[in-house]
Amino acid sequence: MSRRPPLTGEDRLIDWLRRRLDAPLIGDDAAVLPPGGPFAVTVDHQIAGVHFSPGLDPALLARRLLAVNVSDLAAMGASPAYAFLALAAPAGFDHKRFFTALLAACRTYGSRLAGGDLAKSPHGVTAALTLLGTKDENGRWLRRDGASPGHDLWLGGSAGESAAGRMLIERGARLAGRRVELPPFLEAFSSLRPAASRAVRRHLQPRPQLELGRWLSHRSEGAAMDVSDGVARDLHRLCRASGVGAEIGASDLPLPQRFTFLCETIGADPLTLALEGGEDYVLLFTLPAGLTPPPEFTCRRIGTITKRRGVALLLSDGESNGERRELPDLGWDHLTNESSASSGK
Repeated sequence: MSRRPPLTGEDRLIDWLRRRLDAPLIGDDAAVLPPGGPFAVTVDHQIAGVHFSPGLDPALLARRLLAVNVSDLAAMGASPAYAFLALAAPAGFDHKRFFTALLAACRTYGSRLAGGDLAKSPHGVTAALTLLGTKDENGRWLRRDGASPGHDLWLGGSAGESAAGRMLIERGARLAGRRVELPPFLEAFSSLRPAASRAVRRHLQPRPQLELGRWLSHRSEGAAMDVSDGVARDLHRLCRASGVGAEIGASDLPLPQRFTFLCETIGADPLTLALEGGEDYVLLFTLPAGLTPPPEFTCRRIGTITKRRGVALLLSDGESNGERRELPDLGWDHLTNESSASSGK
């Protein structure tokens, strides 16, 4: 239990890269430039066949592209300011629909499209967005290395719902206008329609937690990051950055209403999806014991930061008589191109 688990392909590469950089700026959800500010800078892709199904409505793609980048800024305590787009799309792509939705979303988040590049793609759509953000004058930049033993560990919302939505989309679910069309096999489970529809929307329409990030930036202590690759994997990253460990309770993980029944119906394990599914885009953060986020943020305390370095422990939910067991560093890995949750590992 005391041995540091081996890093995965993506984390191993980033660790190798950091050792070769002078005064490395990488390692958080965004880079603060120049060191100390005034900007936090992040970049993220949306690639057809990897992040979304080919044929996705260009308007949905545009809003999702911006939202996942804004989530990185939320994890830094920042607000979006300027955006730069690199878009490669095949012939027939509805560029005007894409840009109409992107500009509207930028206005919603207080950001401005400031430039970019357009290209033709012979295969599918690839969109990359670089986003610059700023923080409040009296706020601080949030980082992954601010966790201390004794801090409470919090999650900004439910986990696993986006992964369930991805599975439903792979089986035929889609968002048609304002209505979610579900696969035929769910027709016999009318009571699951709200939960299934919510999961599909959660995957296609993530909602970054900007206000929570701003609130955290005005607290004097604590670490933060957004959950994109799964609670388990991202918790390991936070612990490595801070040189600490964590204990979390399986029964403390916030699961959506009727989520367990939905998972049983689609052949998934709810705890596995919650821990390893990824693309939740909620904030994972720590606070000094006794400090509680305002109730409007609907956060949930899921555990405690410990002195044991580099290893997160899972407190059983009772199925194993309260036994503690190691929480593996599992989740999405971009270089292996697989998720342990979806592959059944």
